[in-house]
Amino acid sequence: MTSRTPTAVRLGLRELRTHLASRMGRITVVALALVPTIYAGLYLYANHDPYGGLERVPAAIVVNDAGATTSDGREIEAGSEVADQLGDDGSFDWQRVDAAQARAGVADGTYDFALLIPRDFSRSLVSSSGADPEQARLQMVTNDANSYLSTTIANTVTTKVRAAISERVSEEAVTTFLLGLTDVRRGLLDGADGADQLHIGLGTAHDGADDLRTGAGRLASGLDQISTKIAPLPGRTQRLADGAEQVADGNEQVAATGREVASAVAAVRRDYADRRQRLVSLLAAQGLTGPQRSAVLAAYDQLRPVVQTANSRAQRASGQLDRLADGARQVADGNAELADAVPQLVAGVGKAADGADQLKAGAGRLGRGLGKLERGADRLEGGLRDGAEQIPTSTDDSRRRVADTIANPVDVDSASQASADSYGAGLAPFFLALATWIGAYVVFIVFRPVSPGRDEEDVHGWRAALGGWLPAAIVGAVQVSLLVLVVAFAVGISAVDLPATWLFLVLTSVVFVAIVHAFNVALGLPGQFLALVLMVLQLVTAGGTFPWQTIPTPLHPLHHALPMSYAVDGLRLLMYGAPSTRLAADVAVLVGWGLAAMALVVLIGARRGAPDPDPVAEPLAKGA
Repeated sequence: MTSRTPTAVRLGLRELRTHLASRMGRITVVALALVPTIYAGLYLYANHDPYGGLERVPAAIVVNDAGATTSDGREIEAGSEVADQLGDDGSFDWQRVDAAQARAGVADGTYDFALLIPRDFSRSLVSSSGADPEQARLQMVTNDANSYLSTTIANTVTTKVRAAISERVSEEAVTTFLLGLTDVRRGLLDGADGADQLHIGLGTAHDGADDLRTGAGRLASGLDQISTKIAPLPGRTQRLADGAEQVADGNEQVAATGREVASAVAAVRRDYADRRQRLVSLLAAQGLTGPQRSAVLAAYDQLRPVVQTANSRAQRASGQLDRLADGARQVADGNAELADAVPQLVAGVGKAADGADQLKAGAGRLGRGLGKLERGADRLEGGLRDGAEQIPTSTDDSRRRVADTIANPVDVDSASQASADSYGAGLAPFFLALATWIGAYVVFIVFRPVSPGRDEEDVHGWRAALGGWLPAAIVGAVQVSLLVLVVAFAVGISAVDLPATWLFLVLTSVVFVAIVHAFNVALGLPGQFLALVLMVLQLVTAGGTFPWQTIPTPLHPLHHALPMSYAVDGLRLLMYGAPSTRLAADVAVLVGWGLAAMALVVLIGARRGAPDPDPVAEPLAKGA
């Protein structure tokens, strides 16, 4: 009985040998083994490093920038600088053209996109340091009909250009600001020095005000004493003026008398000769003799010198008396004027004393005010110096460092726990898993899901079903082995742990084969179609390209339930070397799916009993 009841393993190996027995069968098996490699290998090869070929993508750049002059007199042409930097960067095949050529080229596909730099680009950048800043603009002309991804990448490049320009403009603006702060610091220190000099000057003025107050006090005291002493002076000067007036009047009377006497004496002198002649006539008339007349005339002539002397003295005395009278009158007039002025003098001295008192009070107020100003100047000096100390001294090098830090304040220090070194490496886990499912699917286009025994054998249905899974699983293992070798060594996308990746992919293939096998065993051709539908569902829910959280919310349960999600996750962990405990969960879920599929196959096989030979697959296995 044992010899007539083959095991599932024997049935499976017999099925495999049957397919390998003929040349067509071997070609078919080899083709099946290469399907995943052709699919995933070619895709990953084509997309291994697409960014590395962007320098061949044609792009137009239009520079209409007219340039500008900075506040310090420098001439800049930012548009040409941007164009030169893009050309040197080699991110695209940049071609300098005019605006019309650029727009026409983007429209007809000559250029994938175009970057237009307007005429006022430099002027807008320079305006950022002025009172009326303008935002500089770049215009990107795209056409998604040429290539959506190139447009997306071009927008990224433009964003980087914008960031670089913004950083540069920020550096220049901050440098200008820091230079201004240096000038402010210098101005504050100069102001502090000026405040110090003001403080010293106010101190000197304060001392002078104190001296003025003291002097004004002494002046007021002295004037008060003078005012007291000259208070009787008006009465005395008035009496003096009255006495002088009396003396002047008396002198005038004496002078008048003197003038009368002098006039009389002068008259006597003038009449002397006439009187002598009348005397001669009178003597002759009297009959005096000549000697007698001579004796009388001799006596008369003796009076002549006396008369002349008396006249001279009288005239001289009269003149002196006139001068004395004039002097007395002048003295009297002066004393009168003095008597009139002395009251004004006394009043003026009193006012001067009051003014000196006011000057003393004002000097005191001035001194107190100057004291406040002196203290304020001292505080001003301290405040200016403290303000200057708050502004650090800077050099050209320190200003450059500060400007760079402010313009680019955040430096991201990337600490990747696991990383894919290329775009293709990032997609590899998804396409390896998808290729593995495709491999499992195409195997059952050739291999029978149930391996029937020979006519003389008593084959149990569940053994026949498991026997149909085994050759497909072996081919699946070969498929993923070839796939790993080609992707790792031909395409150049390796894994951190290549052996573990291979083992995990073998497990994935075995499980996927079991699932597709279960569909075929349970439903036949409809089951094969459902396996294709399940592949499509997993294509969109596995999260192989974008994070799975980005798929529509109704599909989230499918992501968590279907096996390809865990296959992709496990491959990522192994290929990128991520330290995680999720790998055990991924393996557990896959094993669970595989066991469930095999259990379903065993259950269905046991209920159906021994299978009949497959009329479709058998001729292919026996082909020449």
